[in-house]
Amino acid sequence: MNTTNSIISLPIEPGLLCLRALRPEQLRFEIEYRLERGTSANSFLFLPGEGQETFLVHPPGYSFAEAYIEQLKKILQVAGVSNDSSLRLIISHINPNRIKLIHAIANLWPRTTIITSNPGAKLIKELWHKCKLDSTENNQINFPELPLVEIIKSEETRVLSYGHRIRLIPTPTPRWPGGLMVFEESTGLLMSGKFFAAHLCTKNFSEINRSSTEEDRRYFYDCLMAPMARQVNTIVERLEELDIRTITPGHGPAIVESWRSLLNDYRRWSEIQEHSKLKIGLIFASAYGNTATIADALAQGISRTKVRVEILNCEFANSAQLLEIIHGSDALLIGSPTLGGHAPTPILSALGAILSDGNRDKPVGIFGSYGWSGEAIDLLESKLRDGGFQFAFDPIRVKFSPDTLTVKTIEETGTALGRQLLIGQQKQQRLNKRDITENLSNSAVLALGRIVGSLCILTARKGKGANQLDGAMVASWVSQASFTPPGIMISVAKDRAVEALLHIDDHFVLNILAAGKETRLMKQFLQSFPPGFDRLSGLDLKSTSGGQLFIPEAMAWLEACVKQRMECNDHWLIYAQVEQGCLLDSEASTAVHQRRSGATY
Repeated sequence: MNTTNSIISLPIEPGLLCLRALRPEQLRFEIEYRLERGTSANSFLFLPGEGQETFLVHPPGYSFAEAYIEQLKKILQVAGVSNDSSLRLIISHINPNRIKLIHAIANLWPRTTIITSNPGAKLIKELWHKCKLDSTENNQINFPELPLVEIIKSEETRVLSYGHRIRLIPTPTPRWPGGLMVFEESTGLLMSGKFFAAHLCTKNFSEINRSSTEEDRRYFYDCLMAPMARQVNTIVERLEELDIRTITPGHGPAIVESWRSLLNDYRRWSEIQEHSKLKIGLIFASAYGNTATIADALAQGISRTKVRVEILNCEFANSAQLLEIIHGSDALLIGSPTLGGHAPTPILSALGAILSDGNRDKPVGIFGSYGWSGEAIDLLESKLRDGGFQFAFDPIRVKFSPDTLTVKTIEETGTALGRQLLIGQQKQQRLNKRDITENLSNSAVLALGRIVGSLCILTARKGKGANQLDGAMVASWVSQASFTPPGIMISVAKDRAVEALLHIDDHFVLNILAAGKETRLMKQFLQSFPPGFDRLSGLDLKSTSGGQLFIPEAMAWLEACVKQRMECNDHWLIYAQVEQGCLLDSEASTAVHQRRSGATY
């Protein structure tokens, strides 16, 4: 597949263009890219009229710099905008990669002004001299001074050329404290940044229909928005007051026809998160994004168990917010980078608050990234152990950036913690004997348990080389679902690790077990696996022509491709089309699973 970055210009209105940066194959490690559909980064260029200024909204990261700068120069030259002209950058999501692109822009257009929120200005000033261009460009002559920074403290309206009128709306969240949406009032165009995004590489300005991007937008929400459900709901409520006609997020196609449904989805998904009675507080600081990636992976794993996660970026939180999350959480996780051999000051303040006000009966966990040493993680561990806190898992230490396998292990660590809290909650509920009696005597639940399913092992492989991931699980909720084409239906619990490998267009193998020969395989897969453990370890597996793995001991196997997913409360219902298969033992009978009650497996 071609991995070359490209930039396309998509006219929206006179004087307004969308510059879309495209990458067919996304190679970054963050969990938000796991669907492997490439990515796109949308920015918006308001061209100047006579004597007016140029506005560039949400420029991408430095990964696209060469092609992006070249395209921007061509467009501005045609529009008669010289390098001596004023250029105003409206910046929302701020990280080192984006700062480097702003460096390149400021070199070419010295009269650049940055427009951002108050937290955004703080981040820009902290990172400006730390994030340098590539070595071939990194010298004192080319390194620009920090441009003038205009701070947006509350909503503001600016009148631009061609009759455009934009409203600047600060939308801070713990993950993106510098959030700043832009709403163009005459067109009803909302430039929403990270909200409503999806990592898709497409040249089409807008989505074909709602279903064409539904899974991608839900996946992006689950990865990055779910741990901020409370703040997300507040922002969505504000957006519903706008006269929106189109939403153009920072990544993926625009939403023209179904934007109202998407707002409703965000609200509904956030309310589901808020309803959980168990909550894990996740407190972190992240200098270059690596510690934030660990936090994302932990949050993603916890969320699969329906335990609520609430994250707090302690660099932009006040003491009241910190104490609220400390007092209101059933477990606390704290993550820190190591900068110059030390933890950042906000982390030290958060640690002091935990030691002073934290509940020693509730588990804690620590995590962090580092470059050449990990003193910050050591400090957190020693202080919390000496303070009498019990650890939910061993400290997570990642040198530089976590790779694919490390991210998967971190996710499973989060899932294990969520399950641990749920088990504790269920033990308390069992003390209420009436609840147990009612459950056992519920005729409908008992009858439901009489539905018999075949015993199978589902195996899945995704990715190649260092990015290859394998997964497996016992599957007994299986049924044929269609004749033409032949299709099967499998129900997968949300907290199963293999669920992350079963998205649309992913492949897997269903290994159907033989009656009387299933014991060894069931023993292998029903054991409790620690995070990151290879569930296929010790098995003699063979590969299909499609590169998937099957178990020769099985009675039969089917290789299938996921075509649809439907959310069913605590499970995902997967519909997959069978592409090939083999009956390995024509004399055997299928092993089946009979349950006493429909309340458990």
